[in-house]
Amino acid sequence: MPRATAKTPSTAKSAKATRRPRGEPRRLLLDAARDLFARQDYRSTTTREIAEVAGVAEHLIFRHFGSKAALFREALVVPFTSFVDDFSETWRSMDHGAADEDEFAKQFVGRLYDLFVEHRGLVMTLWASEALSDEELAEIGIAEVDRALGVLGQIGAEGMDIRGLRAGHPELAARSTVAMVAGMAAFRSTFFGSRRPSRDVIVEELSQAILHGFLHREP
Repeated sequence: MPRATAKTPSTAKSAKATRRPRGEPRRLLLDAARDLFARQDYRSTTTREIAEVAGVAEHLIFRHFGSKAALFREALVVPFTSFVDDFSETWRSMDHGAADEDEFAKQFVGRLYDLFVEHRGLVMTLWASEALSDEELAEIGIAEVDRALGVLGQIGAEGMDIRGLRAGHPELAARSTVAMVAGMAAFRSTFFGSRRPSRDVIVEELSQAILHGFLHREP
C-alpha cells in the first residue's frame, strides 16, 4: 500500500497563500459583470467571459448567484434600487421648510451621476431593453427599476405640491430627470470628446437645469 506523501511546510504555505479570502470570488464576479455589461449587451455577455475576466471558475457564478440574470440584478439593479430607497428615506425624514434646495438637488444629482458612471451597464441595458424578451426583462429585474422610478415620481409630485407647483405628469418629470443624468453619465465621452468638463461641473449644470426646470413651472 503506497504511503501518503506528507505536505512539506513550504507546500502548505504555498497552498494557503493561493487560497482566496472569503467572499473574494463573489466580489470579483460582480466587478467583472459590471465591466462587461458596460461594454457589450446583456445577451452577448456569457458566463464564461465573466468568469474569465474575474479569474475564477465559471461554476462559481451559479454557486453564488444562481444565474447570469441574477448576477446582473445584484451587480447593476440592486445598487440603483438601494440608492432610491435610501433617498426616499432621507426625503421622508427631512425638514422641507428648512432645506437648502440647491444643495439638496446637487447631492441627489451627484450621487445618481456617480452611480450611473460606476454602473454604466445598467444604462446600456435599459437603452437596449426593447431587444430583450419579456422573460429576460423579468429575470434581470427591470420591474424593480420601474418600481424605483415610480418612487422618485411620487417624491417629485410631493415636492411640487410642497411648493404649490402644478405638474400634469409628475412621474414623467422624475423619469426625465433620471434619463438626463443617466445619459450624461453614460455618453459623457461622446458629448465632450477630449475637453470633458470635471465631474463637479457636470453635476452643477445638471442640478441647475433640473432644479430650475421645476421651479419655473406655473403655480
